[in-house]
Amino acid sequence: MPTPGPRRTPSRRRLAPVLAAGLACLLLLTGCNSLSGTGDQGFVTSDGSVKEVSTAHRGDAVTLTGLDLDGHDLDLSSFRGKPVVVVVWGSWCTPCRAEAPDVVAAAKQLGDSAQFVGINIRDGSTDQARSFVRRFGVRYPSFYSPDGQALLPFQGTLSPNSIPSFVVLDDQGRVAASIIGQLPSTTTLVDVVKDVSRGSAHG
Repeated sequence: MPTPGPRRTPSRRRLAPVLAAGLACLLLLTGCNSLSGTGDQGFVTSDGSVKEVSTAHRGDAVTLTGLDLDGHDLDLSSFRGKPVVVVVWGSWCTPCRAEAPDVVAAAKQLGDSAQFVGINIRDGSTDQARSFVRRFGVRYPSFYSPDGQALLPFQGTLSPNSIPSFVVLDDQGRVAASIIGQLPSTTTLVDVVKDVSRGSAHG
């Protein structure tokens, strides 16, 4: 009876396809998360797709109070009665700078039919944030939240790295829609707000 030879171990060349397939599966699983990942700069690298929440599935009204960029009190509940667009941004965030003209244009186009409110996160000082506001002609107020604590009331919709992102609240202050990632266009945001407004009008 022949003596069994030494057991061969798989070569690196043979293992490579197996490892590659495993990595591909892992990436596919990760990609199912709406927050698809973060870049080295600390912002979400999602595709700016829209997620809407039906009226029946909206939670409680979001409560948020704090200070604006000038140190004045700011209360999210004071804007109830119309849709509110919450804009998460930072002056250091490249996509935030790229989308700023579209955001400002959307706010101008919607006028008094909606209120825009920013949440400025991870800026080292209000000087940096105010410089951004002046540069792009931003006319709506923003919460100043360098530690990102202002995002906590939006848990389940936003993560600590959800920047840039948008949350549209209905006239009762409930989360009605969100856009995670850079805004695709002015029209995208305007249409989402109008959809939320129509939904509120129909109960």
